[in-house]
This record gives sequence, structure tokens and C-alpha cells, in this order.
Amino acid sequence: MTRYRGYLIDLDGTLFKGEEVVPAGLSFIKELRKRDLSYLYFTNNSTRRPEQVAEKLRGFGYPATPEQVVTSAQATAAHLAEELNSPDVYAVGGEGLKAALVQAGLRLTESRPDAVVIGLDPTFTYDKMKTACLAIRAGARFYGTNGDLVLPTEEGLLPGNGSLCAAVAAATGVRPVFIGKPERPIVEYALDRLGVRPEETLIVGDNLSTDIQAGVKAGIDTLLVFGGVTTAEEYRKGSIRATYTVRNLREWEFI
Repeated sequence: MTRYRGYLIDLDGTLFKGEEVVPAGLSFIKELRKRDLSYLYFTNNSTRRPEQVAEKLRGFGYPATPEQVVTSAQATAAHLAEELNSPDVYAVGGEGLKAALVQAGLRLTESRPDAVVIGLDPTFTYDKMKTACLAIRAGARFYGTNGDLVLPTEEGLLPGNGSLCAAVAAATGVRPVFIGKPERPIVEYALDRLGVRPEETLIVGDNLSTDIQAGVKAGIDTLLVFGGVTTAEEYRKGSIRATYTVRNLREWEFI
């Protein structure tokens, strides 16, 4: 087994479930700190600022600072700042996305943007969709923070950001470029922040199609934790393979 020096750790379903902490997650983070191993909290959630994510984690008992948080909004903002010729962006999404874009030096506008970026937006409206579609048809590039079609909640499965993007894609005929898990850009951004070589990094998560597939696409080892989104039975029937699987994080053996 490789001795991993860095960990990219998913949040919901791995360290907590809804409003309940996962006790094995607390033990896992405690052991990482005891061994002085590098780690980042790694989430597709684009609605919250890193400060808000860290505050939520601390509420569960996890030691967390904003600097230890990687969101799909941050990765998207960094990607756009590098790719675009103009800083003008039309953003649909929450506070976390808009703050990340501004912090990266991008300018939010509805008038002739160079790019349209969509993150999860509980207040998504026809007018927002119309503005996005007109901009894309006029030549703006189309990005999505992440492609999750559904969002697991205590109410049940709700429309995820991928569903919002799908509506715009259907109306424009243009597919978005997704940045979050399982795509490579968020992994590359997180690795740069982590400062650990890919071959010494482990991605930890409960979702086979996002967390584990992100590692597969980026060539990074993965640890699938059952008990969240993906069950052992679903894993057995699926085609995506994790490097390691555990029933809970207490089973992980550090070396």
C-alpha cells in the first residue's frame, strides 16, 4: 500500500450526513492531524463561501479553516480567470460562486459577458435562464460548477446543478464545460492547493460517480466509504473501481 501524504476529503455523506456528524469521520481527521498529514475538505457545493463551509464543519466538531476548504466555485473561478480573454461573466448561483468569481478578478455582468457560469441556485428563474441562453447564443462560453443532476436532501432527491445546466443546454444546443467532481479541473486546482504529488494523494468520498470517478479521471488513488451515496451492492454492480473500499473510515489503515 502507498504511504499517502495528502488527502482530499469529500464532505456530505463522508464526514456528515445532512445535519448529523459521522463519528468515524471525526476519528479519521484526528488521526490525520496526529500524523501531521496534509488534507483539504473537497466539495462540489458552490453555494457556500469557504468561511461558511469551515463554520459548518466546526459545528460538527471538525477542526477547519477557510484555507482548508476547496469548493467547486473556487475551482471554477480559478479556471475562468486563466481561460477567459475578458473578465466579464454572467453568473447564476449562490453567494459562494459569486464571491469566488469576484475574488479571482472576474466582473459580474448581464451585458455581453464573455462567459456564462451556472452553479446551484435555489432561486433559479425563467429570467435568469433567458439571460444565460441569450448570452450563450451570442457567443459566450458556457460553464457549470458541477454536473450533479440531483441533490440528496432530507426531503428526498432535489434538482441539482446539472439539471439547471441541462435546461440551458437544451435551449441553446451548447453543452457546458463542468469544473467540479468528477472532472479534472477541480482535482488539479485542489492538488495545487494541497502541495502534494498526485501519486502521494488519496481522494476520499462516498459517491462512486463523483468522488471516485474524479480520481479515476485524474489518475489518483481513491478510497470509497460505504454508507453514503454509494452502497456496497451498487459498487459491486458498477463498472467504476476504487483503489480501496471501507465500510467506514475507522477501517482505514494508515501506514
